[in-house]
Amino acid sequence: IVLKDRGLSAAQVATFFTISTLPWLIKPVYGLVSDFVPLFGRRRKSYLLLTSFLASSGGLTLALAGDHSYWRLAIFFTAMGLGLAFTDVLVDALMVENGRARGLTGAFQSVQWAAIYGATILVGVLGGRFAEARNLHIAFGVASCFPLVTFLMVTFFITEARAPVDRAAFRDTWSTICSAVCERDVWVVAGFILFWTFSPSFGPALMYYQTDHLKFSQQFIGVLGSLTAASAMVGAFIYAPVSRRVPLKWLIVSAIGVATLATLGYLLYRDATSAVLIELVFGCIAMMTQLAFLELAAKACPRGVEATFFALLMSVYNLGTQGSQITGGYLYDQFGYTLLVLVSAGMTALAFALVPLVRIDRIEAKARADADAVPPAGQAVGAR
Repeated sequence: IVLKDRGLSAAQVATFFTISTLPWLIKPVYGLVSDFVPLFGRRRKSYLLLTSFLASSGGLTLALAGDHSYWRLAIFFTAMGLGLAFTDVLVDALMVENGRARGLTGAFQSVQWAAIYGATILVGVLGGRFAEARNLHIAFGVASCFPLVTFLMVTFFITEARAPVDRAAFRDTWSTICSAVCERDVWVVAGFILFWTFSPSFGPALMYYQTDHLKFSQQFIGVLGSLTAASAMVGAFIYAPVSRRVPLKWLIVSAIGVATLATLGYLLYRDATSAVLIELVFGCIAMMTQLAFLELAAKACPRGVEATFFALLMSVYNLGTQGSQITGGYLYDQFGYTLLVLVSAGMTALAFALVPLVRIDRIEAKARADADAVPPAGQAVGAR
């Protein structure tokens, strides 16, 4: 909203956030570093301490800065994103390593995303107030506190066996990566995720529609964000037991159909009442849809290099998401809200045509076989 006040268009705001999202697009690099180069004898814990500290420092710098020029915001907001993105890769690695061995990747991701959206409820309430006051200093000061929570959690609750640099292990890991790069399933899943996420989305365009056409206050927009997050938490809790009982292919197919209808529902987004109802419904549906695609990504990861390949697939996810927001911003600027909704729904529906190419049943069967063959990773890495 600060950038909007400075006269930037929806497309220009989306471009700013694309710059700040660059650290999220190179996540495989963090996975490679973590998989290959132990830091102080640890593959996950040492890096988690370093990256959570970096994220907190980036936010604290902006909280204490005398002014917030465009490039100062871009640089330190991106630095904060670098710390968060690297932390995200490491936590996802723990999730895949421990979850797949127990056949619980879907349930573990439900817990992760329920926690994320629990935090988003707080963000919506506080963020709406900060946006009303345009107080970036306090906003970044509060934001810098949360990576410190991660730092403390890692310090006291994560244990990990030492992993000294081993040339033989390095060669084995590199050989595994080279073999995995040639696997059809990894690249087909990557393409499927890219197509799904690239569907032109609302992003900053919706915020412009809410403020310019519907005249919503920033505090109300913050409340809407919190309601959406609460609904997403419900979706995460629903998905956890469903994912253990329903084949993944049917979850994906159902998600595409429901998401198409839910997107069309945004044509009725005309006032405060309709906004609340649509955000509540769409938040739950969007969360279950997202978890289905993330579970597909987790199950497609080759064994032994989970951090690298899950990070690769999440970079594809983030790339598609950012591309969709830029495209959505330009469509909104040029053609308006209604056409944006129709194009987004149409692109979402086209994902049906790609489902037969992905061979989801085979990917799920392979992941199940890997889980049966490998003991849980909790013997090496886990919570006390």
